[in-house]
Amino acid sequence: MLQQELAEICEPVLHEVLNHPFWSGLRDGTLPGEALARFVRQDTGFLLPSYARALARCAAAAPDDADTRLFGQSVVGTLEARDGLREAYTGLAGELGLPGLEERAPVEPAVVAHTAFFTAATETSFHAGLGAVLPMVWFNAEVSDHLRDNAEPGTRYAPWIAAYHPGESYRYAVRAFLDMADRVGDQSPPRLRRLITDHFSRGIRHELAFADCCAALPAQSAGKGAL
Repeated sequence: MLQQELAEICEPVLHEVLNHPFWSGLRDGTLPGEALARFVRQDTGFLLPSYARALARCAAAAPDDADTRLFGQSVVGTLEARDGLREAYTGLAGELGLPGLEERAPVEPAVVAHTAFFTAATETSFHAGLGAVLPMVWFNAEVSDHLRDNAEPGTRYAPWIAAYHPGESYRYAVRAFLDMADRVGDQSPPRLRRLITDHFSRGIRHELAFADCCAALPAQSAGKGAL
């Protein structure tokens, strides 16, 4: 099954992401408020809209109607999540002492690279696009569950962690994407199957680079996630 191969590929990077100072700082409450504001600005202002467009291109390229439906539903869900995150942050900013969200925040270089990757992959082929979009849906589920289950009691970010979690039903979306990856992988020749795994391998590095840029780590550390 392709998802088992993908799980082996992502395991070490997912471990790094889950234990990254950005996410651990949310869990224990030590993350500077500006780092969370940077995350929300970059995620809702640039990354999620780009991801929604990448999903839309996958929907258009999908050879199976059921896959087109899944991608299309995910476009709507992604844009609704974008709006919900901004609303939740704005509602909690006063309570948590967080900075406001500028309307025209500059895009971070790591986010430019990430969004360009989405565009290039989904314009290459359906298989490349599938591999490119899988990491975000998978990592979002793992990160949000890990935050919820491992947050230290009394962390100042407890209200944000609760708001950030997409809900238990999100696991059904992850399962649907992984089942699709298995089916597409089984039906594809080795060359196209490699397109999925190669783009998945690149995509997970972008997930790590995004955490680096939001936490504003030193340049030498941020370089780990660069391609």
